[in-house]
Amino acid sequence: MTTKYVIEIGAKPLPQDTHTCWSCGAMRAAHFCGSCGKVQPPQPVDYFAFFGLPPKLNIDVPALEKDFYEFSRKLHPDLSARGNAQEQQWSLEQSSLLNDAYRTLRDPIKRTQYLLRLEGFELEEQSKAATEQARATGEVKKQIVPPDLLEEVFELNMQLEELRMNRKMGDDDPNLTKEIQQHKAALEAKHDALLQELQTYWADWDALVDRNHGANAPAEERQKITAKMVDVLNRRNYIRNLVRDVNTALED
Repeated sequence: MTTKYVIEIGAKPLPQDTHTCWSCGAMRAAHFCGSCGKVQPPQPVDYFAFFGLPPKLNIDVPALEKDFYEFSRKLHPDLSARGNAQEQQWSLEQSSLLNDAYRTLRDPIKRTQYLLRLEGFELEEQSKAATEQARATGEVKKQIVPPDLLEEVFELNMQLEELRMNRKMGDDDPNLTKEIQQHKAALEAKHDALLQELQTYWADWDALVDRNHGANAPAEERQKITAKMVDVLNRRNYIRNLVRDVNTALED
């Protein structure tokens, strides 16, 4: 397999095939030697560059899977079992990076979150930090309600509180449960609609990458699109958590 693109994100270029193999000196592929098959030292590249892909959000997942299995056969640690300690370590590092890159890029939401991290948005880490702080202090984790959901969330929270009070008293209100289930269905529809909205920003981002021929696009243009994706993901995550809370309340 040969390198398809040379892309730079965060000043981490994909290694080109002009490098020579440390073992036989032949021209090699980025991760393994095309002549002797030896695993090469890992390079500091992002997940897109690892697979020789441009930093785009609409990708050919079947082709990614095919490349993954091809790399797996070439980089598997068992192939370096008879090599020296350095070769074995390189193989472990390459295989680990391969697995992480594949798991991230094959999932459209994880792929988006990863690209945003490359652009400086540590969404997942911020969420984890807030959760850990809430656990340490005993405080309720603060979440900002999306403005377009304020009224709906207020009403739903009132209904959930009423449901909990009724159950403590041994009462059952089928109409209340039905209304909560209707709210849940509406939220799930909005969750799906946000994915469609996010996909439009994927197209905008990919067009930006194409216009710049794979090079880094101007920061202002990148920020306009990434800000929109961050907003959609925040709203989508909030709705997902809200639906989870509703399910928990209905099941208790």
